[in-house]
Amino acid sequence: MLQVVSNLVDNAVRVTPRGGRVTIETAPGQVRVSDTGPGIPAADLPHVFERFHLRRVRGMGSPDGSGIGLAIVRELTEAMGGEVNVDGREGSGAVFTVTLPRG
Repeated sequence: MLQVVSNLVDNAVRVTPRGGRVTIETAPGQVRVSDTGPGIPAADLPHVFERFHLRRVRGMGSPDGSGIGLAIVRELTEAMGGEVNVDGREGSGAVFTVTLPRG
């Protein structure tokens, strides 16, 4: 879970402009990371967890060029029996929600 949250926060901090906000919210079985960055175009939302998608299509990604952070988030979350979802519109930030089974 540490790696999942770390990847999401790292991405949010990287894309959020100076003076913007990154928020982490928790609830039983759930973590939500939101930012006030550029958001994600609607056409990319279904593909955001695919390896290299945002790097290939939008030139977005980590400075090291790996482009696999969100794919790792999805793989680790699913390995724990959970799911990860993204909500966001271009120009209005993004919200990533990780939900794990309770109990």
